[in-house]
Amino acid sequence: MQQSENQPAAIDVVLWKYPKNDSGEKRWMQWLSPNERERAATYRFERDRTSFIAGRCLLRQVLSAHTETQPDKLLLQADANGKLTAEGRDGLQFSLSNADGLVAVAVTSECERVGIDCERADAEIEAAALESYCSLDERYWLDQLPPGERSRAAVALWALKESHLKALGVGLREDPRSVAFSWQDGFPVLVQSGEPDRQWHHRLIESGSQHVAALAVHSQFRAPSIHVLTFQDDSMPSEWPARS
Repeated sequence: MQQSENQPAAIDVVLWKYPKNDSGEKRWMQWLSPNERERAATYRFERDRTSFIAGRCLLRQVLSAHTETQPDKLLLQADANGKLTAEGRDGLQFSLSNADGLVAVAVTSECERVGIDCERADAEIEAAALESYCSLDERYWLDQLPPGERSRAAVALWALKESHLKALGVGLREDPRSVAFSWQDGFPVLVQSGEPDRQWHHRLIESGSQHVAALAVHSQFRAPSIHVLTFQDDSMPSEWPARS
C-alpha cells in the first residue's frame, strides 16, 4: 500500500482479557483450523490450552476483519523462526502475544514490521536475569528508580525488547542485550550505535494493572497512529471496520 509521507501509518492493537477457564473454549474452537484444534488437544495444562485457543481465536478474528476472509478459512503458517504469516497476504504484518489472562494482537498493512509482547506485571526478575538481557545503561536506569517502580519497569523493558525481536522475526534467538533503549519525552527509543533509530517506534500499551504490553513498529513514515481496542472477559470482537 502506498502511504503519503504526510500521514502516519495505521496500526490496530487488540487486547482481550479472556476468562481463564474453559467456559468459552468450545465456542472459540470454531474459529480455529483443524491443525490448531489438534495442537490445542496436546496441551497438558488447562491454563496453557486456554491461552493458546484464546490467542488463535483472537488472531483469526482480527485478521478476518482486515482481509474480509472467514476466520477459519485463513491459512496461517510459521516460518523457520516460528513467526506466523498469512498465506497470500504478503502486505499484512501482524504479531500475537499471550500472557496469563491476556491476549494481544497487532496488525497493519502500512508498516514493514510489527511486533507485540505482553507479560504479567508481577513477574519476578532476578538480578542475574537482568544482567542477561539489559545493557549497562539500562541497568543503571533501573537502579535509579524507586524500589516500588523498579520491578514493573524491568518487566516493561523486557516486553519492549521481546516485541522488537518479534518484529525482526528472530525472537529470543537474538541476544536481548543487542537491543538497547533510552527514554525521551516519556517514550522508549531504540538506540543503535549510540544514536536513536528514528524508523523504529516503540510504545507501552495501556493494558491494566496486571499486565504490561509493548509494541514495536518499523516504518519509513512518521510515528504510527495506534488504535487500541480492549475486550473484557467473555466479550469478543465480532466485527469492526477493516483498514482501507
